[in-house]
Amino acid sequence: MATVFTKIIRGELPGRFVWSDERCVAFLSINPLTPGHTLVVPREEVDHWIDLAPELWAHLTAVSQTIGQGLQEAFQPGKVGMMLAGFEVPHVHIHLAAIDSEADLAFANAERDPDPAALDAAAARLRAALRAQGATGVTGD
Repeated sequence: MATVFTKIIRGELPGRFVWSDERCVAFLSINPLTPGHTLVVPREEVDHWIDLAPELWAHLTAVSQTIGQGLQEAFQPGKVGMMLAGFEVPHVHIHLAAIDSEADLAFANAERDPDPAALDAAAARLRAALRAQGATGVTGD
């Protein structure tokens, strides 16, 4: 059975995409830790990151770095946090969040019912920053 992320990638469920290429996508979390909280997800369903092909892992981290630079530009945080846990959905996903302290990475503090307009605005802000830096995989609007 397809994961929820595969259903988002296929367009069967909605997603606020900021990146798409032949190997991965990135979209905003529906329960953001901070504005712009983005998930980088391979198109291929792999449950555990240690099972990824090295080339795919390298691609995911390169895309994460690009998106992280966009988050830094768009939201001006102290840092951009990167986290890989993998318990929520059995499909590898890298969390990227604009943070000002480690406490910003606590899933217990995730927004449970975010305003759709705020999510749309964060996605637009991140896409604009990515385009301004010349990123080639930017998608959505």
